[in-house]
Amino acid sequence: MTDIIIDWIARGGYFGILLLMALENIIPPIPSEVIMGLGGMAVARGEMTLPLLIFWGTVGTTLGNLFWYEIGRRMGIVRFRPFVERHQRWLTMDWEDVARLDRFFHRHGHWVIFVFRFLPTFRTVISLPAGMAKMPMLKFLAFTFVGSAIWNAVLAGGGVVLGTYFTQLERFVGPAAVAVTVLIVIGYLFRVATWKPRSERAN
Repeated sequence: MTDIIIDWIARGGYFGILLLMALENIIPPIPSEVIMGLGGMAVARGEMTLPLLIFWGTVGTTLGNLFWYEIGRRMGIVRFRPFVERHQRWLTMDWEDVARLDRFFHRHGHWVIFVFRFLPTFRTVISLPAGMAKMPMLKFLAFTFVGSAIWNAVLAGGGVVLGTYFTQLERFVGPAAVAVTVLIVIGYLFRVATWKPRSERAN
C-alpha cells in the first residue's frame, strides 16, 4: 500500500494527492493519515510545498465527501428506510437508530460536519445524513473544507517533521496500515455477528 501511494504522489504530484484523498473518502480504508503524511515527507524533501499540499489534499477530501452528500440528498430520508430495513444486519442499525441520528443532525446542524472531520470513519459517514437532511450545499462544502483543512494540515505537518526519518518510517507504515485494516474488518464482522434489532434487545 505504501509503495502504491508513494508512486501516485511521485507520478501525479498535487493531482495524485487530490485523487487519493477523494478515493480515501469514497472507498475506505485508504488512510488519509498515510497519504498526507507521505505528502508532508515530500515537502521535507523539497518535492512539494506545504500550502499547496494542504489545499489540494483538502479539495480531494471535500470532493470525496460531496459524493456521499449527493447520494444522501438524492435518496432522502424516506427512501432510505426500505434500504435500512432490508439490510439492517449488515448495516448493524435499525430504522430507530437512523431516525435518532437524523434528529441529532437537525438539532446540531453544521457544527456536526465540522467536528466530525476530526474523527476516523465518522468524518466520511456524516456526509450521508447531511445530504438526507438537505443541508445547504454551500454550507456543507464550507464546513467540510475548513474542518478537513485543519486536519490535513496536522497530518501534513507531522509528515514534514518525520521527513528526515523517511527510510526508517517506510518500513512500518505499510504493515501498520494493513494491521489497522484487519482490525477494522474483524471489528465489523464481530458487530454483525452479535448485533440484534432493537425489538430483540428490548426483550
